[in-house]
Amino acid sequence: MASPTAQDAAPALSDEERELLTALRRGEEAAFARLVTSLHGSMLRVAMVHLGDRSAAEEVVQEAWVGVLRQLDRFEGRSSLKTWILRIVSNQAKTRAVRERRSVPFSALAGQEADEPAVEPDRFLPAGHRWAGHWASPPRSWREIPEERLLSRESMGEIRVAIDRLPAAQRQVLVLRDVEGLSAAEACELLGLTEGNQRVLLHRGRAKVRAALERYLTPTPAAGN
Repeated sequence: MASPTAQDAAPALSDEERELLTALRRGEEAAFARLVTSLHGSMLRVAMVHLGDRSAAEEVVQEAWVGVLRQLDRFEGRSSLKTWILRIVSNQAKTRAVRERRSVPFSALAGQEADEPAVEPDRFLPAGHRWAGHWASPPRSWREIPEERLLSRESMGEIRVAIDRLPAAQRQVLVLRDVEGLSAAEACELLGLTEGNQRVLLHRGRAKVRAALERYLTPTPAAGN
């Protein structure tokens, strides 16, 4: 049997994406409007990952839309349409960041955060203790917290604040993985990371966001209560 070609081996687009792609290539304005509605927010967040400035990120997104339209006929479906578009945004944002701010390469940021503990050291019993290294203050259970509070607007706001406070590399990985829903491989490609670094940064970022939400949901009782 003949070996499959690269196009045969490429992952197939969903039926919905194929229909959308066909409509886009026909120049249907409604299809383009639908694409903008569904992806503009994601594109802006990806641009912000690299630039950190909303005004610059919005300009990059506008430029990226032009690039999408110009390159649409060359899209081969080797990834989802969303991933392909976010790759265009990411590349343009990285180029602008380097050109305008001579930003530190993402790989360098990731390396700086590699030795940072995922959990505050004071939550573990110290050396010399009989149970050194075990939890002194274990994560609190959320089983007794009503689901409506966990999913409330206020809780979601606390999560957004916690994400914004993360170190740059952790925030960027977490946004791509947990907010945009990209796979590990896609996040590594967009950020130029190894799988190992991506995994460590995601773990540390998630741990910090969880700790922040834990403090919000289960505050420590005031002294004397």
